[in-house]
Amino acid sequence: MNKLSRILALAALSAAMFAAPARADDVKAGDLVISQAWSRATPSGAKVAGGYLTIENKGTAPDKLISVSTEIAGKADVHEMAMDNGVMKMRPLDKGLAIDPGKTVKLAPGGYHLMLKELKGPLKQGDKVPVTLEFEKAGKVAISLDVQGVGAQAPGDAGHSGHMDMKKMPDHSGMKM
Repeated sequence: MNKLSRILALAALSAAMFAAPARADDVKAGDLVISQAWSRATPSGAKVAGGYLTIENKGTAPDKLISVSTEIAGKADVHEMAMDNGVMKMRPLDKGLAIDPGKTVKLAPGGYHLMLKELKGPLKQGDKVPVTLEFEKAGKVAISLDVQGVGAQAPGDAGHSGHMDMKKMPDHSGMKM
């Protein structure tokens, strides 16, 4: 190996070592990277749960999340929560959720989310719930939702320790589903 080849090899190795590594729970599908997939624990008897995650499109063409399925629920949809004339409304996205090139879409409490309905059992903190996302271009992608505590607001959040200050809870009495 000549001197130039050794320098180039060393430069490539150095770049690889310092590049931002993909997290172990990241899932790559085509140009999409799906990360931070999580849900909240549900009380016994609950029939619905939300699923949250981040989808990054690293490509140059748009893609679309068109459906979701899981064995733990009778039905699953992609939903949106949005304010409409001062009323929070939740609705399924029948035409899917667009993931534009170079953009990141976050599914989080109070916004876009996966709606798991007709749960077959409670989600327990520490569980990993298998879910299949279907994209228009990237196809079917298997992920796992990491189940956090009941009051969790983000992945890695243990939630509340059984005490909720109801005065700080938002008023959802006008919510239409």
